[in-house]
Amino acid sequence: MPDDIDRKLVDKRVVDRYLKKGSLDEKDYEKHLKSLPDLADQAVPVDSYLDDDDFEDEEEEDEGDSGTASSTEGPKEP
Repeated sequence: MPDDIDRKLVDKRVVDRYLKKGSLDEKDYEKHLKSLPDLADQAVPVDSYLDDDDFEDEEEEDEGDSGTASSTEGPKEP
């Protein structure tokens, strides 16, 4: 990475903002990207799954909680 580029400017999450704002030059950014090492061979695959039953249970809990008291009793005193 060129020494004159601040690391926060090339953060993938905000780089578009800095390019549009003019805080980061597009040519310098491209040069930075080309200087990065290719680490694809060091990547580790991640297996994951979503159990549909768990997802539906969460939706039912959210629907059942309306934020109001469902008791027929009056307000409880402290």
